[in-house]
Amino acid sequence: MTAPRRPVRIANCSGFYGDRLAAAREMVEGGPIDVLTGDYLAELTMLILYKARQKDPDAGFARTFLGQLEEVLGTCLDRGIKVVSNAGGLNPAGLTTQIGALAERLGLHPRVAYVHGDDLLPRLPQLLADGVDLAHLDTGQRLAEAGVDPVSANAYLGGWGIAEALTAGADVVVTGRVTDASVVVGPAAWWHGWSRTDWDALAGAVAAGHVVECGPQACGGNYAFLEEVVDRRYPGFPIAEVAADGSSVITKHADTGGLVSVGTVTAQLLYEIDSPVYANPDVVADFGTCELTQQGPDRVLISGTRGSAPSDQLKVALNHLGGYRNTMTLVLTGLDLAEKAAWAEAELFGILGGRDSFADTDVSLLRFDTPDAPTNVQATAHLRITVKDGDRQKVGRRFSDATMQLALGGYAGFHTTTPPTSESAYGVYWPALVPRDLVEHVVVLPDGGSRVVEHPPAGPPSAPAEVPVPGWSADGPTERVPLGRLVGARSGDKGGNANVGLWARDDETWAWLAATMTVERFRELLPEAEGLAVRRFELPHLRALNLVVVGLLGEGVASATRPDPQAKGLGEYLRSRTLEVPVRLLR
Repeated sequence: MTAPRRPVRIANCSGFYGDRLAAAREMVEGGPIDVLTGDYLAELTMLILYKARQKDPDAGFARTFLGQLEEVLGTCLDRGIKVVSNAGGLNPAGLTTQIGALAERLGLHPRVAYVHGDDLLPRLPQLLADGVDLAHLDTGQRLAEAGVDPVSANAYLGGWGIAEALTAGADVVVTGRVTDASVVVGPAAWWHGWSRTDWDALAGAVAAGHVVECGPQACGGNYAFLEEVVDRRYPGFPIAEVAADGSSVITKHADTGGLVSVGTVTAQLLYEIDSPVYANPDVVADFGTCELTQQGPDRVLISGTRGSAPSDQLKVALNHLGGYRNTMTLVLTGLDLAEKAAWAEAELFGILGGRDSFADTDVSLLRFDTPDAPTNVQATAHLRITVKDGDRQKVGRRFSDATMQLALGGYAGFHTTTPPTSESAYGVYWPALVPRDLVEHVVVLPDGGSRVVEHPPAGPPSAPAEVPVPGWSADGPTERVPLGRLVGARSGDKGGNANVGLWARDDETWAWLAATMTVERFRELLPEAEGLAVRRFELPHLRALNLVVVGLLGEGVASATRPDPQAKGLGEYLRSRTLEVPVRLLR
């Protein structure tokens, strides 16, 4: 029997389109790695790439990837480091052409492959005619009933196209819309020779991929317990050492900032998920079975992840143009702020013909002021006014110039945070499902040939693992303190929904958290959740809860009007809320 290969060292160099440009070079030069990966595609990014392609038909991919590749391609070829990225976006073939031109200019000869088949936009009319309803996953509305024209529609593909490209000898593999974890699953499956039914191994790779896909967040970036991050240099980017059984060690290069701990890995496992049963095209990974062990400084083992067969459906991310929007922020100072805000709102919409003259409006009074403020700025609040409409003229300079009419005829102390601004187009995110047999997953190999990638066997929906939660005895004295003195949080967006992952650092605090943080208590601490559905999930192995607020972000990040449209600060807000806590836990 052949001994298993050593773990494959997969290094991430990008968590989003616009991340640290130097990260690719730092990961290649910082120590030994086998694969360099990058994730460039958020749901919002597909809309950004659509807009870029409207200006230039040859665009539609993450251009920053080319700059990063220019710095490392020669070294990667010399050292046998594979490069795998979803930077192809809406145009992986175009990116492949650009990589060829870059290589020729550098005098290099990489073997480049690309994966496509995810773009369903040209096929939407036929899919709808064939009875594929593409119903919105949260609202249930059928796409044909919505009266919208999508500008992008991309199915989430898995990692087997990447694996086949690497098996065929590719040095660089670029893809369109694959899942974030697929850029790790594909290389790991290739390296270890996994089959399509190695569910637990594949699930472990999905867990590793989910942890590293957001770059330095796994290494102390955006981490709740600030006192634990003693090295405040810019965090290193993460490396997943994926073993043959799918277990992995999350680490980073030596002499880089930040921290890799059970806490930082827990936070990232909870980031932007719904149920702990985490569906991917290749496997359903149960994050509730993940066990974390600190193996040493900046080394955390993820083991025990269980997997099962995927669904026969693929998730599809559609975007359509919602119209145009504009926002102006008025500054209020000193006394009578609520009355000043009400006057300003009434004056402005009186000038504009009423709130009903716009398709949608959002007016928020953001209070930062304190009584008898020691400085001028501490006596101010912001009145944030957003208008939306299909008519760009209504919400353009007509709107923002109207705010200036309040300058001499409105409340005392009027000024704005910006000069009058022009309108901008915004998009609306529409998540749906499509039968995967209608999606052709294609890999174009370095020799120019192509092949259709086989889907893995499908299976019935998986139920979360049942792990008992320890009982909690609510006795002894309590003290009112912020939740964050005991509990960590990580929050983010899932389309129009927001998730907040909460975790405890010891068993007793976990028992208290599980017993205390009911949906009702969560609503008390987060008033914005009133009237919205809240889904609560337990992950006992991680001492964690995940709470999903359905619809908090409206129709998705691009159209959201709340000041924190991606819910990045939601977890930290929750940690700042006070409640009665057993004194024995505070010790």
